[in-house]
Amino acid sequence: MTVERLTVAQALVRFLARQYTERDGVRHRLIAATWGIFGHGNVAGVGQALVEYADDMPYLQGRNEQAMVHAAVGYARQCGRLSAHAVTTSIGPGATNLVTGAALATVNRLPVLLLPGDVFAGRPADPVLQQLEVPYAGDVSVNDCLRPVSKYFDRITRPDALIPAALAAVRTLTDPAETGAVTLALPQDVQAEAYDWPAEFFAERVWRVRRPQPDEAELAAAAQAVRDATRPLIVAGGGVKHSAAGTALGVFAAATGIPVAATQAGKGALPHGHPSDVGGIGHTGTAVADHLARTADLVIGVGTRHTDFTTASGTLFARPGVRFVNLNITGFDAHKLAALPLVADARAGLERLHAALEGHGVPAAYEHEYRAERARWEARVSAAYAAGRDDARPTQPQVLGVLDGLVTADDILINAAGSLPGDLHKLWRARSADQYHVEYGYSCMGYEIPAAIGVALAAPGRPVWALVGDGTYLMNPTEIVTAVQEDLPIKLVILQNHGYASIGSLSESVGAERYGTAYRFRAADRTYTGPPLPVDLAANAASLGMRVVTARTIGDLREALADARAATVPTCVYVETETADTVSGAPPAEAWWDVPVAETATRPSAVKAREQYDRHVTARRRHL
Repeated sequence: MTVERLTVAQALVRFLARQYTERDGVRHRLIAATWGIFGHGNVAGVGQALVEYADDMPYLQGRNEQAMVHAAVGYARQCGRLSAHAVTTSIGPGATNLVTGAALATVNRLPVLLLPGDVFAGRPADPVLQQLEVPYAGDVSVNDCLRPVSKYFDRITRPDALIPAALAAVRTLTDPAETGAVTLALPQDVQAEAYDWPAEFFAERVWRVRRPQPDEAELAAAAQAVRDATRPLIVAGGGVKHSAAGTALGVFAAATGIPVAATQAGKGALPHGHPSDVGGIGHTGTAVADHLARTADLVIGVGTRHTDFTTASGTLFARPGVRFVNLNITGFDAHKLAALPLVADARAGLERLHAALEGHGVPAAYEHEYRAERARWEARVSAAYAAGRDDARPTQPQVLGVLDGLVTADDILINAAGSLPGDLHKLWRARSADQYHVEYGYSCMGYEIPAAIGVALAAPGRPVWALVGDGTYLMNPTEIVTAVQEDLPIKLVILQNHGYASIGSLSESVGAERYGTAYRFRAADRTYTGPPLPVDLAANAASLGMRVVTARTIGDLREALADARAATVPTCVYVETETADTVSGAPPAEAWWDVPVAETATRPSAVKAREQYDRHVTARRRHL
């Protein structure tokens, strides 16, 4: 048997460089690059291996470990989960900084390979720098924090253990039903240890991403449920995009006339303007989609997890006797809401269901109804987008309206947290399947800027916009330096409203009176008064190397966004927005979201909020 003598880290890098995915006959490199911040625990192992094999494995330098994972996730999503990045860190804080990013990846079912350094397996000195001692378990390190947020976890405590662990890791990364964060914890002494590796370990290997077909009995039951329905509604989730099923969904909807509402992850699965598209659904959804959901007699979930925002915390699908069909690649999700399961790849399932329903369509009156309602909703969107005087300060929806008038199907918008996801879900007119990139599974503040970097790496030449509020910007601006270093012309839009506007509004609605949600000088009695804090985010972005354009008015904004879109260097547009307190913004929520309110309180605002909560909660139902 032919062997090669390499260190564990060198063998891992060599192995990863030779892994490929293939779907529908198209091959992709699985691990296209490795992000890394080096310290003790990985600099002499993985770091040396990346130098040794620099021609085989591109290296990307990050500034924050969590942000490196976000960048990798953005890349994987843009690549349809067929290509991914690895992330390596030192032990201790470098490793624990991965946890939030790992949770985000796993919640959203997006592949990322995590390679944190670990303490010495041989324990020559115990404890070592940054080691957490656990008196009751000698085999536990801080990396065990990654276990519950990883789809696969292993600790490589001897060289030959890498072979089965690496294969299991790649199997998980390429499994469309099980993918997410994968962690291989690498003790720093083992990384540098040499071993005689079988040459077969480094052979090129192709992992075929399967498209499971539906069970015939499940397919027949689903088709019959659709035939029996008079007011069916499709809820398109992120699984439609992951399986590249947008075209199949469009053909199915056009043939049957069934309206399609989208979750945050699924928005854009049908482009704006498709006759069956009725926009976002749920708490942040459109009036037309939520009305259809309340009156639907059959809800067909395609690639959706049915989260609380989608179901309005169990209050949205209100029609007595409403039934569910869930087309999903995982049985876990397919059985939610006591649905008829259709366990299959989204594209394969839609194509088979379409064939089984040949000639079937919804009543013409139903099509006429929802298309008329959609036209009325579009008028509301246009009103929210409509710009006022050129010398006026814009509202947040007006910022989106100006951007809407500028972009094409090539542009990609990234957002994750604050009030923007709600406004975008209601208002944005997605022109392509990958234009709308809102991470709302984990809704992680600080995701947008690093994710934009990952997307820009996956889609070179396309305009990539990171939309952030001031709160999100302050969470994680450091990867601006990475964008500048890599010469990636991302477009950052900072909307300054001087506080956590989204959570402030929620705080007010639940009787917490916006406490702790504004950035203002604090008085002696701990109340927040006076002008906003003298923090200059535009200057901060410029200090990190970004070109910055400040827009003070709607007229300025129109010019600034056009300037940024044409820019060939990383460019920031900074704009201070009017708040909903002074100028009407987006249409209000059309459905409830359950945030429990204090059952006992003395403050009148909390008492009133509890009364409203009790009225809403009575509408919740369990679908059994």
